[in-house]
Amino acid sequence: MKIKDILKKTRTISCEFFPPRAEEGIPEVFSAVDRLKAYRPDFVSVTYGAGGSTRAFTERITSEMKQQADLEVMAHLTCVGQTKEEIHSVLERLDQTGIENIIALRGDPPRGETDFVPVEGGFQHATELIEHIHNNFQMGVAAACYPEGHTESPNLSADLDYVKQKVDKGADFLITQLFFDNSDFFGFLDRAKNAGIDVPIIPGLLPILSAPQIRRFASMCGASIPPDLDRQLDKCADDDQSARALGIEHATKQVEELWANGVPGIHFYVLNRSYSVSKILDNLDLPGHSGRD
Repeated sequence: MKIKDILKKTRTISCEFFPPRAEEGIPEVFSAVDRLKAYRPDFVSVTYGAGGSTRAFTERITSEMKQQADLEVMAHLTCVGQTKEEIHSVLERLDQTGIENIIALRGDPPRGETDFVPVEGGFQHATELIEHIHNNFQMGVAAACYPEGHTESPNLSADLDYVKQKVDKGADFLITQLFFDNSDFFGFLDRAKNAGIDVPIIPGLLPILSAPQIRRFASMCGASIPPDLDRQLDKCADDDQSARALGIEHATKQVEELWANGVPGIHFYVLNRSYSVSKILDNLDLPGHSGRD
């Protein structure tokens, strides 16, 4: 089923996983998926990995999840390192295995490079990829958005113009980059509404696993850490267990407020770790998504 149709019926809980660097790591991904299946996620997604380096595993895991795990799966697809013809072939293979949903992304530059440079004959922007999928396949298409602006955008206005282009080219809904202050998300919603963006916007949350980890992720994607949370992270800089507990507490409060304000869903960046997300969902006990049901 297309996720845009699921969103018409229910508020969603979804989880994002990433493929391993080596084949022997694939069972660990499915173990994390199995542990979270008890919470009945409405869909799951599988990333392409940095620079598209693990895309073969992405295809394999996506297809196996769809066929064997009885889950609605959204495949990530980026413009990195592939021609238009190669990307079209990926889409054909996914389509043949029953994948109905794609999140279309430009993607990050390969490791060690700072600027995105498309291969000759490749797509330069996510908007081009979205348009290609929309014109050639019957798949549902999602796109990314950035509550605090993309790191390459000159300002929030220009960033929002680009998000609007994604929707105009065929994106059915949006999933945000991670954020830690809900006011950033609500501010983005207001700007999006004023810009005429009327598709569902699902907030994406990353539970803290350690202080160094979350600071690294935040720096990479341009997300700010609120001062109070930053001070608490200082206190558990060398204590990952305390940092994880802090992350569970903070994300639980985020979801409570977001859910109370009517968001269409919550998307968890799981990082193939099930513990924190399961504890957050246990704390919330959302209808239809309780592990105790």
